[in-house]
Amino acid sequence: MTHADILGPWHDHLAHARRRSPHTVRAYVATARRLLTALGDQGPLDWTSLSTLDVIGLRDQLAARRAAGIGQVSAARELSALKAFLAFARSQAGLPAAAPKLRGPRVKKGLPRPVTPDEAQHLTQTVADNAAEPWIAARDTAVLLLLYGAGLRIGEALALTPAILPLGEAMVITGKGGRQRLIPILPVVRDAITHYTTQVPWPLPRDQPLFRGAKGGPLSPALIRRAMARARIALGLPPTATPHALRHSFATHLLGAGADLRSLQELLGHASLSSTQIYTRVDAARLLEVYRGAHPRA
Repeated sequence: MTHADILGPWHDHLAHARRRSPHTVRAYVATARRLLTALGDQGPLDWTSLSTLDVIGLRDQLAARRAAGIGQVSAARELSALKAFLAFARSQAGLPAAAPKLRGPRVKKGLPRPVTPDEAQHLTQTVADNAAEPWIAARDTAVLLLLYGAGLRIGEALALTPAILPLGEAMVITGKGGRQRLIPILPVVRDAITHYTTQVPWPLPRDQPLFRGAKGGPLSPALIRRAMARARIALGLPPTATPHALRHSFATHLLGAGADLRSLQELLGHASLSSTQIYTRVDAARLLEVYRGAHPRA
C-alpha cells in the first residue's frame, strides 16, 4: 500500500465518521504521515503491519518528535494522535481497535499558575475534539473562549442569553453583586459564538440561556469542568488547569502585556483592587521561576 492508500481512509474517518474539526484532521493526518515516513525503511506498510507497532515503536516516534523541539503539551497531543491512528489501523486489519498503552508526558507540577497561550489553545481544541457532536464542540469552544478571551467567570458565561446577539465590539456582563461591566469582544470569540448559534439544534428565545445542554436545557458548569478535566489529563496538565484557570490566564497575560491594574479590575469585575493585585504576585512568581531556571548564578 502507498502512503496515500493509508492516509486517505484515515482522513475520511476523521473528517466524516468522527467529524473532527479541519484543524484536528490536518494535525492527525500530519502525525500519521510522519509515522509512515519514519517506518518507511522497514519495508512495505499495510494495515496489518501497522497494527503490530508496539509501545517501543510509539516511544521511538515520540522521542524523535521531542528531539525536533516540540514541548510537553504538543508531545501529549502527538501521542494522542498516534494512538488514535494505530487503533484505526487495527480496526482496518480486522482486529480490536486498541492502541498500545503508553502514558503521555506529564507537565512538571510547581506553583499554581495560569495556563500558557499554547496550553489554552490545546485545551480548547481537545475539549472540542472529545465532544459527542459537532454542535457540542462549537458550544464548548465558545464557552472556553469567553473565559480565556474575555475573562468571564464560568457562571457569567453560562448566564448569557441570546439577547446579546448580534454581537458587536463589546457586551455588558452582569457579575457578582449585580455589578455590570463592559467587556470588549475579540473577533475569535465573536466568531465562535456565532458559529455555535448556527449549529445548536434547539431554539434560542431571547430570554432563555444561550448555551444549552445535550437535551436542550441550560448547560451545567459541571459538564464544562468535566470536559476540561478529561482534556487536561489527556494533555498531561496539572489539576490547576481548570475552566477558572482560563480566566486567570486572561488576567495574567494582559498584565504581562502592560495592562494597568485599574483597567484589569474593570475587565474582571472585581469590587476591590486588592482582588486584582493577586495577579501581580502570580506574574512575579512566574518571573522568579523562569529566573531560577535560566540564570547561571541562580
